[in-house]
Amino acid sequence: MAQYRISEAAQLLGVSDDTVRRWVDAGRMDAAVDSAGRLAIDGAQLAAFAVEQASALADPSLVGRSARNRFVGIVTAITMDTVMAQVELQCGAHRVVSLMSSEAVRELGLEIGSLSVAVIKATNVIVETPARPA
Repeated sequence: MAQYRISEAAQLLGVSDDTVRRWVDAGRMDAAVDSAGRLAIDGAQLAAFAVEQASALADPSLVGRSARNRFVGIVTAITMDTVMAQVELQCGAHRVVSLMSSEAVRELGLEIGSLSVAVIKATNVIVETPARPA
């Protein structure tokens, strides 16, 4: 069973160690002393808490679609030539890069600072885990 120290949990949740300690003190999360004598949070509990805490921005497009991966963000960079463009969005803590035609950039009126939604429908998603010491 995976356990995470307070500092690790904080890093995964994108908050400070003190915030996680306050949540533990307030009873929002349970922590127990691990084998090294430090406070640790059960991995399954941390995962459930992360899902509960996640607050994605509302999708402003009001369009129905089958893709479930939608990330609202702001355009931070556009590299464009006569045919193709690379558009970068910052969606919360995540950088999303899209390759599209230059025509599409112009039609969408994309410019740095534009509110945009990255819609991702992938048949292949690679999941990695950290290397384990031998």
